[in-house]
Amino acid sequence: MPVEPEIQWVDTPDTLSHACDELAKASYLAMDTEFIRESSFHPIPALIQLTGGGKVYLIDPQALEASDAVRHLLGQEGPVKLLHACSEDLEVLSKWSGVIVQPIIDTQLAQGMLGETPSMGYQRLVEHWTGDVLPKDETRSDWLERPLSEAQCRYAALDVVYLLPIWQLQRQALETKGRLAWLQADCDELVSQAQRSAENDGEWYRRHRQLWRLDPRSIAAYQRLTAWREGEVRHRDMPRNWLVSDKVLFSIAEALPANRYELSQVEGVKPSLIKREGDALLAILRDVIHLEPEQLPAALPSPMSGAFKRRLKALKGCVSEAAERLGVAPELLARRRDLEALVVADLEQLPLPLPDGWRGDLLVEPFEKALGALATEAERN
Repeated sequence: MPVEPEIQWVDTPDTLSHACDELAKASYLAMDTEFIRESSFHPIPALIQLTGGGKVYLIDPQALEASDAVRHLLGQEGPVKLLHACSEDLEVLSKWSGVIVQPIIDTQLAQGMLGETPSMGYQRLVEHWTGDVLPKDETRSDWLERPLSEAQCRYAALDVVYLLPIWQLQRQALETKGRLAWLQADCDELVSQAQRSAENDGEWYRRHRQLWRLDPRSIAAYQRLTAWREGEVRHRDMPRNWLVSDKVLFSIAEALPANRYELSQVEGVKPSLIKREGDALLAILRDVIHLEPEQLPAALPSPMSGAFKRRLKALKGCVSEAAERLGVAPELLARRRDLEALVVADLEQLPLPLPDGWRGDLLVEPFEKALGALATEAERN
């Protein structure tokens, strides 16, 4: 049976000041957010839930601007912040408060390091540790409506009240396994990533799984097109696909049209896109066409080749062996994208982007040994 949290609604400067005074006394601050982003790039903050272990404060960011006390609470000087699956929450809180939320603990990440599914949801986490089954009836609520119903407020409060007791249990388990430092390192990296969001626009193109199909000039075009799109949707505050999707940009990069007529022949390109953005797209492509060969990125090896598959299999074997030994999911140790980047670097005889930190301690030596064995085998043949 879920607990019945004591709730206080906060929508005036005085109640916000009182809440901050009380929350600043806590060692840990459990927090969550509700937000809307269906028609925008940036999330629209709708509700902020905070508790230091007693009363749950529901802050209305539609009615209040963040105060200096809030910024102190959420920043480095405040208590440790507990969140679950925190990436979007960090974005919401940073947008509202104007500060980077830190230091943090992500209980989803902590659970993965204890050997559970790395992406365990909050409701399942609560049931796993406490046996309580949380209600799901307000999952699709309109959190911008006012006033919120009693059921909405209770649902929102339950999203934070369990984080404190669950974290105490997780912390004990992580200390027993010697993995608390792993979690702290990964949570610090989440904070760093939150600060680099706009700087990563130029790396968006690497997410496409079919990038290897493009020649070097088309790769350069796709990189610049996606970087332009990321900057535009951020500036215009609109969803990516409302401007132009990755699929369409990939097709444009592959075709390299030189004029509006050729652009219109690209699959997925609609007249409305040409009318609105045709000049910008073609200007980017003209710049790419004039790049000298030495300015272009290298072609990527095919993941269908035997050499690629052998290396990827060997690296995955290293990860699986380490994961089995530690009792964790392989994806906690290495993403497929990272393994593929290692394979590409090895095939192109480039410096290997080896993992660092605690993952490096576990995997660098096995990775180097596995790739070295394949190189020796290739020399013999």
